Amino acid sequence: MSSSGSIVTPSVPTQRLMSVASHLHSQRFKVVVCRNLGPDVMSILEARPELDLVVWPQDSACERSWLMENISGATGVIVMLTDKVNAELLNKAGPSLKVVSTMSVGYDHIDLKEAAQRGLKVGYTPDVLTDAVADLSVMLALMAGRNGGTGVDLVQRGQWATFSWAPFGLCGPQLSTTAASPTRKIGFLGFGRIAQATLARLVPFGITHCLYFSNPSSLPNYARDAALAKQHKLQGVSKVDLDELSRESDVLFILAPGGGETYHIVNETLLRKMKRTSILVNASRGTLVDSDALAKALREGWIWGAGLDVVEGEPNVTIDHPLVKESRCVIVPHIASATLETRLEMATRAAQNLIGAILGREMPSEVNLSDVS
Repeated sequence: MSSSGSIVTPSVPTQRLMSVASHLHSQRFKVVVCRNLGPDVMSILEARPELDLVVWPQDSACERSWLMENISGATGVIVMLTDKVNAELLNKAGPSLKVVSTMSVGYDHIDLKEAAQRGLKVGYTPDVLTDAVADLSVMLALMAGRNGGTGVDLVQRGQWATFSWAPFGLCGPQLSTTAASPTRKIGFLGFGRIAQATLARLVPFGITHCLYFSNPSSLPNYARDAALAKQHKLQGVSKVDLDELSRESDVLFILAPGGGETYHIVNETLLRKMKRTSILVNASRGTLVDSDALAKALREGWIWGAGLDVVEGEPNVTIDHPLVKESRCVIVPHIASATLETRLEMATRAAQNLIGAILGREMPSEVNLSDVS
């Protein structure tokens, strides 16, 4: 309205800009969500007027047929580890798809080459589960070393009353140092954020040395290692080869990425070199450990015990699985990130990654696809 009170009609260019802005505001993007992420996170997605949500309605893993039926024309999709994102799915989605956001730190279930060729963005959830995985890694080391699986099974079967106590019954190697056993060497296959967080949690047990094996092509980081040794008051933090890692580690934590380069890196050759009182812990990917070789190592006493959060071929790990049959192998069903706090952060990050990509903003955690070929 003008100063005289009459209505001023916007100019033609202004009207066009207003029309474009109105169109952008009203544009809606189809988003497929493969699992209900709970009220705290679904409300984040539902609050965005630009998103047209299609959510898997069951409290179970999303069926492939449902995903294939609903992915067509989607701009974004939020997937779980159980949802395979391959050429078949991406072809079905069509050219409208811009982003795949996974509620996981790993992305082995996503064909990154296909994603890169199509110019897609891929979001994941690193960092937020570091503490939870480190906590569980220490738990598994203690459970495996102190016969936790056997003890729990004995009680749950109602056999405690008839169990014949013995001076060394149910005994195992102690994680913490003692006056008679003052040295503890902890090994890590992979030495990223989770491994270093696990190391920090083990310091109060009196460990004295930290050994690690990482990508052979990467140079040792002497300054960082010296700083960690000083921070944790250790006698040493050292990058070593696989041979020394297997021979010297009292507890060996497997915390490296999956993939072809690390497939069955823990094999019979490595296991035969380990101490008879050593513990193996795997909280990374099941494919890093040869299950048959580990079962043989436990059965024949090459090592003391194993604690596993992951097993190759999971979740198809039945009572007849060779590792399930070994009493000194403690297996939990891939629950390293399963804390209320961590899963909420992971779901939130997955939603934020999706929203950022669709609206042309920065994604909090984006997989770098620039080197994928």
